[in-house]
Amino acid sequence: MGNFIQSISDRVSVIASDRLWLEDAALQQTKITSNLHGMVRVVGLPDLHPGRGYPVGAAFFSVGRFYPALVGNDIGCGMALWQTDLLAGKVKLDKLDKQIGNLDGFIDDDEWAVLAAGDASLAERRAALACAMAQAGLDAAPLRSLGTIGRGNHFAELQLIEQVACEDTAAHAGLSRKHVQLLVHSGSRGLGQAVLAAHVDAYGHAGLEDGGMPAQAYLRQHAIAVQFAELNRALIGARILHRLRCHGELVLELNHNTVTPAEIDGQQGWLHRKGATPSDQGLVMLPGSRDDYSYLLQPLAQHGALSLHSLAHGAGRKWQRSECKGRLFSIATPAQLSRTALGGRVICNDRALIYEEAAQAYKNVDSVVACLLGAGLVRVVYRSRPLLTYKTRGECC
Repeated sequence: MGNFIQSISDRVSVIASDRLWLEDAALQQTKITSNLHGMVRVVGLPDLHPGRGYPVGAAFFSVGRFYPALVGNDIGCGMALWQTDLLAGKVKLDKLDKQIGNLDGFIDDDEWAVLAAGDASLAERRAALACAMAQAGLDAAPLRSLGTIGRGNHFAELQLIEQVACEDTAAHAGLSRKHVQLLVHSGSRGLGQAVLAAHVDAYGHAGLEDGGMPAQAYLRQHAIAVQFAELNRALIGARILHRLRCHGELVLELNHNTVTPAEIDGQQGWLHRKGATPSDQGLVMLPGSRDDYSYLLQPLAQHGALSLHSLAHGAGRKWQRSECKGRLFSIATPAQLSRTALGGRVICNDRALIYEEAAQAYKNVDSVVACLLGAGLVRVVYRSRPLLTYKTRGECC
């Protein structure tokens, strides 16, 4: 286990093997973050990479003060997984592509009526969210984007289970290799950005003291943004399931950009996760790139404190977005990048984004999983491959 936990300083550790490549800039950001007032521990996960001032793929524990900037602008970003009743052996890519259609557009009144008829709780949740936003003084404009995926590394993906390592766990969760799974990765869209921007404009990056009015105001808006993100994923899933004329059972719903109260090593404080999936809330999905496998993992609670009860949320970038097109333009066309080596298809009609999100821009997911296994943090439940990944038809809102 020790070979997979690297101590960077007295406050910083990284879950990584000696062979896992980690960018120096990301390690430097973890060190800088560990020196913030009240910061007790920082743990970098195997998908660690540099962000805008703060590292992504890390968890941070502070006492007496918390830092909204560590959570970032996509509060509540996370993943939801459904088991569908689509038979894996009968699906055809062309038909799925056509049926899904365009998910970039806003949900209009007609579509809302159809979705609400299938699940009345969706309309109820939207009404509750709108009320909470109004009471907190938040602009209602982001409500229009509910049910849309967004940009960056967000996606909706139909997957096929290929290898099952723990049949009992998969069966207990209601997962079947005979049927297709749906994974949605998205967040709070423009709402999270608005919450962070307002906070930084007022208070900068100095963090907020426990119990003060500014802290209470931020935490209220943070909770609303998480609520928004969870409903957003539910609506994306509902849109896709309806268009595919199938049923789906929600298996997991997890946020990986949050700040929450926590007790670590007997101290009461604040656990920030930025691109870090909680390991204390059940099964975890760890997706690779769109041309790589994904893994369903079972966290092992006895070692959770080593990683601040957090796990990698993906493969982790190895190239900056600005580098990708220059590196790949001469060797791959957008059409080539939309067909995967695993036999899948990527719907991404944005020429810049398809290069930014190319598989080559990410670490190999097996190297990330190997570090989590080596550190004794998880066990594998199954491995799946992407069948159809939706990013954008080119009309993203």
